[in-house]
Amino acid sequence: EERRRTYSPFLPISPKTGRVLQVPLIDRDVEAGTVTFRDEDGELFTVPVTGGHVKCQWKVDWAMRWFALGVDYEMAGKDLIDSVRLSSRICRILGGRPPEGFIYELFLDEKGEKISKSKGNGLAIEDWLKYASPESLALFMFQAPRRAKRLYFDIIPKTVDDYYRFRAAYWQEEDPAKRLENPVWHIHSGDVPQAVPPISFSLLLNLVAAAHARDKRMLWGFVEKYAGEVDPKARTELDRLMDYALAYYRDFVEPNKRYRAPDEVERGALQDLLDRLRKLPEGTPAEEIQNIVYEVGKAHPFTNLRDWFRALYEVLLGESSGPRFGGFVALYGIANTCRLIERALAGEDLRH
Repeated sequence: EERRRTYSPFLPISPKTGRVLQVPLIDRDVEAGTVTFRDEDGELFTVPVTGGHVKCQWKVDWAMRWFALGVDYEMAGKDLIDSVRLSSRICRILGGRPPEGFIYELFLDEKGEKISKSKGNGLAIEDWLKYASPESLALFMFQAPRRAKRLYFDIIPKTVDDYYRFRAAYWQEEDPAKRLENPVWHIHSGDVPQAVPPISFSLLLNLVAAAHARDKRMLWGFVEKYAGEVDPKARTELDRLMDYALAYYRDFVEPNKRYRAPDEVERGALQDLLDRLRKLPEGTPAEEIQNIVYEVGKAHPFTNLRDWFRALYEVLLGESSGPRFGGFVALYGIANTCRLIERALAGEDLRH
């Protein structure tokens, strides 16, 4: 009630200290354009509301900016809907036209709670850019702005892979009108790079995990065996992707890896998979390997095939999920994967 009674759109600036004061206004003179107040020491002042002597309160300040700068478009979060309405009314009173607007949903943390500076549960732009490209962040921001989105570190690999999937799909689409519906057209302002790295970010992370890679030289050795000669433009991008993968693995994957021993059903399936992989030559296509992995799962008494694939990642890589296992085997190498399975069946520590 006290705040309502003394409210003014103007916050006076102390003539003595230059500080913005939150004090009640004693009087105002509309004709002279001045306000009167007592500062924190009780001294009486009368100052004009122009010339930098006062600061506008938030909702008035927003409307004044729109009016003075001729703002014609303004985005705002869902929590500012009431502020947008009030500032629009003020802008009209001033004789201006409020900008066209777009209200977007809020970002949430991994638990579905609103991101808050005070809680420190957010993910800053600079944090994202340590582990992935600006284009991947642009994709995350671009998609479904009217839907609340969870913003946390675990979504980075999927978003990076989605970005490259959209890039590949863009060049596979021949209809120019449908290309405009692809997010990458907007991210790159119509100039979409054509070369796409032959390895996904998620697959690179699994390769780093299995090979215990600490630098890109080791990764390039596997990639060149798997993909052969890489397009020079894609090579530059893949090299950057490796930097991101090594950093992301070091900071988020490695500290949380949890290997476990296989149970009896899983041991039988792993031995079966090992026997079948030993019969395959290096260079066997990833899809053929994936079919074999699938057949092994069906041949053993798993309640659900997802349990089989989860077991592969938990036992061999210390993670609960990952990309298609056939693609991982093709990239890491059949012989290397066989040794990995042998070590797991022997009860060795796969962390080293």
